[in-house]
Amino acid sequence: MPAQARSVKSGGAAATGNKMVRTFTATRQDVAMLASIARYHGFSKSGTLTWLVRKEFWRVFPAGNRMVRPDRGARIVRRPHER
Repeated sequence: MPAQARSVKSGGAAATGNKMVRTFTATRQDVAMLASIARYHGFSKSGTLTWLVRKEFWRVFPAGNRMVRPDRGARIVRRPHER
């Protein structure tokens, strides 16, 4: 199997406090890109993933959705095409 097609498992399924560790599959190149971004921003790899997911979620759903609501008192800026 070519090096780029191999997958790398990371994480597990253990609960630690109020955080849940999950498993994900990524290529070695994906993990290297994640490590580079994490180093650049000074975050851990899991912190970088969390930051990117939050950033993208609030970009796509600025007012939240059925499952995730904005924090109380959060400023919600709607784009002109939204209701």
